[in-house]
Amino acid sequence: MRVPLGWLRDYIDITIPVGELVDRLTLAGLEVSSVNVYGLPVPAGVRVKAEDAGPVWATDKVVIGKVLEVQQHPNADRLTLATVDYGAAEPKTVVTGAPNIRVGDRGQTVVVALSGSVLFDGHAEQKTLRELKPSKIRGVPSDAMVCSAYELGISDEHEGIILLDEPLAPGTPAAQVLGEIVIDIDVLPNMARCLSMIGMAREVAALMGQALRLPPTVPAGKGPRAAGRVEVAIADPKLCARYAAGMIEGVRIGPSPGVMQRRLNYAGMRPINNIVDIANYVMLEWGQPLHTFDYDRLRERAAGRTPVITVRPARPGEKLKTLDGIERTLKPEHLVIADLAGPVAIAGVMGGAETEVTPSTSNILLESANFDFLSIRRTMKELSLPSEASVRFSKGIHPEIVRSAAGRAQLLMEQYAAGTSSPDLVDVYPAPLPPQQIALRLDRVKRLLGMDVSADQAAGILKSLEFKVESGSPGVLQVTVPPHRLDIQAGAEDLIEELGRIIGYDRLPATLLADSLPEQREDRELTIEEHVRDALVSMGLQEVMTYALTEPVAEAPLGMDSVPYVEILNPISSEMRVMRHSVLASMLRIASANLRHTDTLELFEIGTIYQPVAGEKLPLEPRRLGLVLTGRRGSEFWADPQDGPVPAYDFFDAKGILDGLWQALHLSDVTYEPGTATWLHPARRAHLKCGSDVIGAIGELHPKATAAFDLGERVVLAGELDLQKIFALVPNRFDFQPVPRFPPALRDIAVIVAEDVPAARVEQEMRAAGAPLLADMRLFDLYRGESISVGTKSLAYALTYQAADRTLVDKEVDRAHKKIEDRLKHVLKARIRGQDS
Repeated sequence: MRVPLGWLRDYIDITIPVGELVDRLTLAGLEVSSVNVYGLPVPAGVRVKAEDAGPVWATDKVVIGKVLEVQQHPNADRLTLATVDYGAAEPKTVVTGAPNIRVGDRGQTVVVALSGSVLFDGHAEQKTLRELKPSKIRGVPSDAMVCSAYELGISDEHEGIILLDEPLAPGTPAAQVLGEIVIDIDVLPNMARCLSMIGMAREVAALMGQALRLPPTVPAGKGPRAAGRVEVAIADPKLCARYAAGMIEGVRIGPSPGVMQRRLNYAGMRPINNIVDIANYVMLEWGQPLHTFDYDRLRERAAGRTPVITVRPARPGEKLKTLDGIERTLKPEHLVIADLAGPVAIAGVMGGAETEVTPSTSNILLESANFDFLSIRRTMKELSLPSEASVRFSKGIHPEIVRSAAGRAQLLMEQYAAGTSSPDLVDVYPAPLPPQQIALRLDRVKRLLGMDVSADQAAGILKSLEFKVESGSPGVLQVTVPPHRLDIQAGAEDLIEELGRIIGYDRLPATLLADSLPEQREDRELTIEEHVRDALVSMGLQEVMTYALTEPVAEAPLGMDSVPYVEILNPISSEMRVMRHSVLASMLRIASANLRHTDTLELFEIGTIYQPVAGEKLPLEPRRLGLVLTGRRGSEFWADPQDGPVPAYDFFDAKGILDGLWQALHLSDVTYEPGTATWLHPARRAHLKCGSDVIGAIGELHPKATAAFDLGERVVLAGELDLQKIFALVPNRFDFQPVPRFPPALRDIAVIVAEDVPAARVEQEMRAAGAPLLADMRLFDLYRGESISVGTKSLAYALTYQAADRTLVDKEVDRAHKKIEDRLKHVLKARIRGQDS
């Protein structure tokens, strides 16, 4: 909401500096997003954005002038010479190419800029401030100019100079007439009442303790009565609470007064003609949108009979050509204004072209109505027709404002369009809203604000906001809410918020809790989850966070769409209509998108999935961990082998990351066994077990799923790891082992076992046989080849023997090593390479 302070002063005396006013408004919940200063020095305490800074009109150099004579330029057909009285002893002749001042003109009031003025250059491609200097224009000396709105920084309008219609003395500083300060306020939904000048004036009056001056709203009303000349019907009072229609006859269409045009410009609206401008002016003033119809066109559509205006939902297939020239097909959810021949306007959004006011219009039907804000909001969004009117309707307006706004518009049309208003309105108001009454307890005020507020102070603040206040029982005020305050809905709490706003949030005391803080309790699962994140990030993975909303087809390539979903009743899009079953599907979509820009991804996500439970309202929401690796194992390095590319990620990369995670969580019994996950490659998959619990799966993504997600690369992943099960297995405490004081003894062993014997089983037997001296083992070679039997494999390990209390001698190491060999031969039927079989 752009608020010109010159306009605001019509309703309230502003007695504090502009900088202080800006601060007070912001602290009262009306955040000032920017301040624009036109022609005046920037007030102290006000910050103006560099891109919004305009010229300052020096009072002795940018002044009001009166055109005495206009002659043709002797050397240019498109230029004229205007002789202007600007308050000095002698007039000045300036060269101008403005199309709205012609040879033979005289008497126009203009703005004259003298040499030394700093203005926007009207001939530059971008806004550039330049000092006006004497020059010759096509041979004629000129040391001044008559100004356009663009050059003064008022608007972007280049065509024509400013012509004022006020009787102003030549030499009057232009800043006194045209100078303005406009504050731009971000009006939140709960402050929608401030989308009007009077609404803003109410706030300023309360903040400064000033009296509000309301403009007159009663027209002369010397025309025939509207009753009998138009009829109004409302089909559904829930969609239209009130509709008032008034008549203005004999209007003359023309430009609106200069003051009104300037105020509309400063408020961000383009002047059009006096009738349209008055409707917009009253909307900005009162916050009540209006619409004007050509009454004679309505009579023609009614075949000369009395027009009947009906507010109703559109009928399927009805069409209306709106003011923007587009023919629109309407739906039953669109509220329309219709006569007997069909729709003439989309209620609260845009009028119809057939009944619009034109230069030939002489009789006007004025609409002032109140529509359901949800209906207007839906229609505005669906038709992509935002406007100042629809924005106000969509935030809610009280029906009581209808008559005041209609009367104000009729009065202005009498003054500025030479119209004659009807003395009445055809006002249909089926269900007037009763006034809202609230009991305000002062002890409740202290409890919420933390400070004492006396009954007189509270009553004074509320009365300044136009609440009606009466004394009730001791310590209680009976408050009646004014009609324009639709935001007062939570009862006493909303009233207390008003007291806090006007007193000033910065003045509320800081109060400590009158109690000790509760004992801090650790969230064990959250702590472990953060530890998981830290561990994975330290291993080079990047965390992603994806939407929990999806669609079944997105998870179909993983086969996770076969069970029921938790469905969204009001989805924001068709792609987000159910709650996901898997974190992997979302991650793979992210991977597909990012592989267009990179060739390597290492991702993980910790997220919630949703599993509906039969007979229960709420689903289960377990936490899951997913890992996705694709692309090259590392970036190119000068020492890489020259005969091939850097290897791609494979199963063992993912396994190594998980092993690092188990080590960070101190889980020692996680094993990998042949898996059955259908979304993994049949020959390259495993499931993970911790003890007897299956906690997830690991492997290479199934080729069909790889194609479905358009990945085009081998993708290795670990998925749907059950974090709840993992959390339950993480030990609360673990022992630290001291750094060994004595040196280790190293031995290698190569063991030949059957192909179906997993390495984990070999390691299990070696660990059992080598305890307690076997401190560590590391697999460093896997061999299948001609030197061993078909159906077998050779596993080579580096074994570390070490004791905590002594240096081991060779005999001790030999005995332990022999014990391992014997156990492998006996239990696994293994052969030790290098020994006779």
